[in-house]
Amino acid sequence: MEVRQFDHGAIQGRGAGDGWEWNEARRICLRLAYRYSSNPSEAEDIAQDALLRAWRRRSTLRDQNARKQWLGAIVRNEAFRQHARLRPDPVSTLETNQGADDERVLATVEQADLHAALHRLNERDRQLVRLRYDEDLTQAAIARRLSIPEGTVKVRLHRVRAKLRREIGLV
Repeated sequence: MEVRQFDHGAIQGRGAGDGWEWNEARRICLRLAYRYSSNPSEAEDIAQDALLRAWRRRSTLRDQNARKQWLGAIVRNEAFRQHARLRPDPVSTLETNQGADDERVLATVEQADLHAALHRLNERDRQLVRLRYDEDLTQAAIARRLSIPEGTVKVRLHRVRAKLRREIGLV
């Protein structure tokens, strides 16, 4: 099987070859793009865009001996254009979405554990928790409603919370 080099000059009607070695130009662009980018795929994008721009604007090169400098300027400008574009990073978006799913699952499991631990409490302790957290009553209001001293409410709530922490494994 014969591999042929693509002759860009022939397409433009200028005859065979235009004095450019495009594989070498690609290597130069890629090497320079790595200086402006923190990841390889972004560097490849910069190099490809720069090479395309160089191909389109190759007739504007005044000094054929200054090709590397000319390509360097194009790569630099493409890198600035690339960094100026505001594009979301698909990896961080994916990680954020996956993290949210994980957090929802974890919250559901924790809530189920809490409900199970609440059902294992005796009726008196469940009533204290219900008054404090479901009805959002203060300790003084709970003491008045149950006709017990406020200190007793404080101690019982403290013990119930400690018991729940042990039940669901937070301690």
